Amino acid sequence: MTGALTGLFPTGYTPLFLAPQAGVSEPSFRRLCRKFGADVVSTEFVSADGIMQGNPQTRNHLIFHEDERPISIQIFGSNPQRMGEASALVTDLFRPDFIDINFGCPVKKIVKRNGGSGCLRDLDLVEKIIRSVVRNTHLPVSTKIRSGFDEPSRDPVTIGLCCQDAGSQMVTLHARTRTDMYSGQARWDEIAGLVDALDVPVVGNGDVHSGAKARIMKETTGCAGIMIARGSHGSPWIFSQARAALNGEPIPDDPSVTQRFEICLEHARNGSLFENNPKKALRDFRKHLGWYTKGIPGGRNLRTHLFEALSFEAVEDLLDQYLEEARGSDTVSEVFSG
Repeated sequence: MTGALTGLFPTGYTPLFLAPQAGVSEPSFRRLCRKFGADVVSTEFVSADGIMQGNPQTRNHLIFHEDERPISIQIFGSNPQRMGEASALVTDLFRPDFIDINFGCPVKKIVKRNGGSGCLRDLDLVEKIIRSVVRNTHLPVSTKIRSGFDEPSRDPVTIGLCCQDAGSQMVTLHARTRTDMYSGQARWDEIAGLVDALDVPVVGNGDVHSGAKARIMKETTGCAGIMIARGSHGSPWIFSQARAALNGEPIPDDPSVTQRFEICLEHARNGSLFENNPKKALRDFRKHLGWYTKGIPGGRNLRTHLFEALSFEAVEDLLDQYLEEARGSDTVSEVFSG
């Protein structure tokens, strides 16, 4: 693989990326995904304005540990000068392996400020932002894009060429438009078209919800790497399944409920290590509890109890109680059924 990750992986190796996701790609989850085989992780995406204003919460999102490398810091914004300044500060203070620019976020409050996928309405602005970031850092710069802002402007090849020509050394394509949000199917044929059009590596993103899907994406698009986002929610083991599939090996089964809860608790304990406020740590972890318990018998009622828990110790007790009930009968008792 060339470009932003030159020398990190053997020739012909397809790296697996954990997508930068607000409220999800925290240090605890990044480390867990690395344990299961994610090759590259990223911070949550952060605002260039917040970085330059010295916002403590924003700067906290930029902190990572050496064992998380290789790691990118992803920034977003619509002011080229401010984006350049933010990239310089991030380079000097945090020293990630590369800087990624977010041109893909479809969230209304981001787009309203012309950030994320909002920039795709103006490719001159996209070019200016990339050039400014590249000028202000010695680190490799990559970009994450969507196929367009809306259906009339759908043209991932033109967008990707704009990014490459401006200095992006790697382009990740989520093959949906901003107006698609997360609906419908990602058009993997657009990833294949971008691979053919660009000289820099193209990372495919969208609808990789299983290890088998990772191999299919690779085979049908020829992408240099695969980024997994929603498929990792409550399922960090998807990376080990994807690696097995890419290697042509048997894909490991999903963990049992007991194993899933053990992984969930490891995730929770890691989370408490990186957050000084226990109440905030628990509050932030609730979404993960929802994902880890999705699809299990009695999961809805279990989640109700978990969301009412006031400590991680109470969460652990509830999960232990669930497993004890499950071991005692063929069906989970009325405490968790319904």
